[in-house]
Amino acid sequence: MKQIVLLVFVAFAAIGCTQQKSPEVPVVDEKAITGTIIALEKEALGRWYSGDPDGFLELSAEDVTYMDPALNNTIVGLDNLKKYYEPIRGMVQSNHFELENTQVITNGNLAVLNYNLRNYAIDSQSQWNCTEVYRLEADGKWKIVHTHWTHYTPKQ
Repeated sequence: MKQIVLLVFVAFAAIGCTQQKSPEVPVVDEKAITGTIIALEKEALGRWYSGDPDGFLELSAEDVTYMDPALNNTIVGLDNLKKYYEPIRGMVQSNHFELENTQVITNGNLAVLNYNLRNYAIDSQSQWNCTEVYRLEADGKWKIVHTHWTHYTPKQ
């Protein structure tokens, strides 16, 4: 009986020694990431509403996917997104815009931003829902890997 107990003890000790240690979970400063992501988005929107789509193009990863209500299909890839934006360069203008209900959810090298956007153009107002998925790249920069825009009508 002592031999069996000793054998079981040795087996458990061997298992414990051969198990790989789980990698340390990096400490994530969610508040800092949230601030960074929202600042990047606001800067790109400011450029967008001045007729300059390059703010979003510079933020987009090579493998970005993009969806909006004007499209029948998803745009895949930065080159295709550039082609989509080019005809509207200089055309999008706004007096003022507001981001409402912003939320950033982080998980390692991914951050999901969603918000409601109110755009006050010269002669109209529009409301949008936006979801952006950002990925932290090897160079330490956050890049958009997915964008999804939808119109909404505020309830009275």
